[in-house]
Amino acid sequence: MSVLDEIVAATKIRVARDKAAQPLAELEERAAASKRVPFVFEKALAEPGMSFICEVKRASPSKGMIAEDFPYLDIAADYASAGAAAISVLTEPDFFLGSDRHLLEIRRTVDTPLLHKDFVIDPYQIVQARALGADAVLLICALLPPEELGEFRALADSLGLSCLVEAHDEAELQMALDAGARVVGVNNRDLHTFQVDTSNSIRLRAIAPPEILFVAESGVSRAGDAALLRRHGVDAVLVGEALMRSPDKQAALRALRTEEGEP
Repeated sequence: MSVLDEIVAATKIRVARDKAAQPLAELEERAAASKRVPFVFEKALAEPGMSFICEVKRASPSKGMIAEDFPYLDIAADYASAGAAAISVLTEPDFFLGSDRHLLEIRRTVDTPLLHKDFVIDPYQIVQARALGADAVLLICALLPPEELGEFRALADSLGLSCLVEAHDEAELQMALDAGARVVGVNNRDLHTFQVDTSNSIRLRAIAPPEILFVAESGVSRAGDAALLRRHGVDAVLVGEALMRSPDKQAALRALRTEEGEP
């Protein structure tokens, strides 16, 4: 089994456990009561200039433990103060040491749009994300058949949730577009090998429709990375490890934004 296969297997067990603990009908009531502005995530990314989606992440399968000390509320507040357009909260517990509780508590701390970053394989998780206070969900083309991807995107739309639809190659990009994606994220990290190649985003941006909001995921860590991607038409970057490893996250994000030409 690949790491992705192992994550999916663990996610199936977790979703079954969550369904038993909290019925879908109860979640739907909580989601319907959300006072969040619909589609605020994509509205934030559509603002002029490069947008930064900053990630709250404790660990990953490829890097192991990233942050032994993990004051996630302080981290989210630092990102918000430094001008993050959105905050990605890794909630997967078995391989990334995340938690839904992290997102729920961060929602109470900042008003910045939040991306519920998990491995979505069941509609229940989309309703769950809205109930927790998320503004967007991650849908990964590599995990979902085309029909399900379209259905999941439509469900998210009905809840006012934006979808960051993640692709890795030309076929998955077309799958995302066919599903009606308005925000496409290109993962520069191969989910099977976990190797990173930032040129992947540049290559796929060139063939994606210009009106699509385009997010480069992974690989932004050095001076000029964001500027290079912006010159090639990328609208936003998702930055995780580089910020999580920085002792001063506000300064690190401001440096990335300044390098991109922002104040």
